[in-house]
Amino acid sequence: MESMRLPSSFMFSSIKLASRSSISNRPVLLYPASSPACQSCSMSFVSLRNLIPRGRRNLSIVAGSNSGDVAHQHTRFKGSESFFRSVLASMEAVYLNRNPTSKAVLDCVHSVDDSQICYDHIAFRTFGVNGHGIESIAKFFLDFGYVQREELRFPAKKLKALWFSPPSVPLSNVDSGINGPLPRIFISELLVDEMSPQAQEIIVKYTEMSCKGNNYAALASALGSVPWGNPLFSEFQQLARESEYAAWTLVNGYAVNHVTISSHRLKSHLRNIKSLNQFLEESGFKLNSEGGVLKVSPDGLLLQSSTVADSIPFRFSDGITESVPCSYIEFAERLVLPQFRNLPEEEVEEFHRRDGFEVGNADKIFESTSKGQLNRREAA
Repeated sequence: MESMRLPSSFMFSSIKLASRSSISNRPVLLYPASSPACQSCSMSFVSLRNLIPRGRRNLSIVAGSNSGDVAHQHTRFKGSESFFRSVLASMEAVYLNRNPTSKAVLDCVHSVDDSQICYDHIAFRTFGVNGHGIESIAKFFLDFGYVQREELRFPAKKLKALWFSPPSVPLSNVDSGINGPLPRIFISELLVDEMSPQAQEIIVKYTEMSCKGNNYAALASALGSVPWGNPLFSEFQQLARESEYAAWTLVNGYAVNHVTISSHRLKSHLRNIKSLNQFLEESGFKLNSEGGVLKVSPDGLLLQSSTVADSIPFRFSDGITESVPCSYIEFAERLVLPQFRNLPEEEVEEFHRRDGFEVGNADKIFESTSKGQLNRREAA
């Protein structure tokens, strides 16, 4: 399947025209539920009832029949921005502490490009059962003004994902990372009911063990704590044989799976992702080679790559200590949409670039935590 894209017009303080979808004839369009566009046309609706608390967000997703330009309202940040960024900073601190490669990459890029490093997106993994799926971590971001966008499906991996666009936040002084432009959020979940009975039994056991831990998914991520405790090594092995994603989530919980450097926002030659990849490989970093180091969307406008995940020692509940995959860092270059290619470079903003995600790219990026990629890294 192909993913679908919307421009980032929600992110700005004035209403802008949404750009034409470059990769799908059936884009997903986001309207206020009270909009005439929602009420007067014949379209199929996807309910957000399970994800968005009743009475709090008046939005619907509409599967459109064409890709015409549509005016979108921006969304504003809700609540305390300083509190929100503090939570993100805690998540980032746990991530960098557990993943020395990611910290080393950031330091390495900073040594060449002294400008701010902006995050394109932050990603999380979840179990789609007992309320521990996408909605468990998404509700934190929705509460602060993020907007749900497209769904992506990965049948072979038994996964689905949603991504969320950030609210508009004026920045007087652009800073780096968590303190820079708010990142997109990408949350995936394992479709547990498609797993074997043995795997389902293990996952249900631990999600039930967490009690109401799913209500505090963001807190668990910020603290670096797994809400269901440590599993048996044999259970980890059982899941790993069937789904490396499932095994990763069992031992990492709601930890940040990866952050993504927005390469096109760099100022040096590293803004070109091919140059960035070459620089990182020459600096000794191992990049995910699944499908080639550089992953390119069918429209050629979204270019992505990633490191191979770090491994950390993990003590299982039966006293066995083994190395398990942790997290990694990704890189993304979003090229300017065709209709804006004549803009002077200094006038190009993020909403002029390709938005959204691509199933083919993401499917290969998932492999950054796979045994095959980790073995390749260890053998090098």
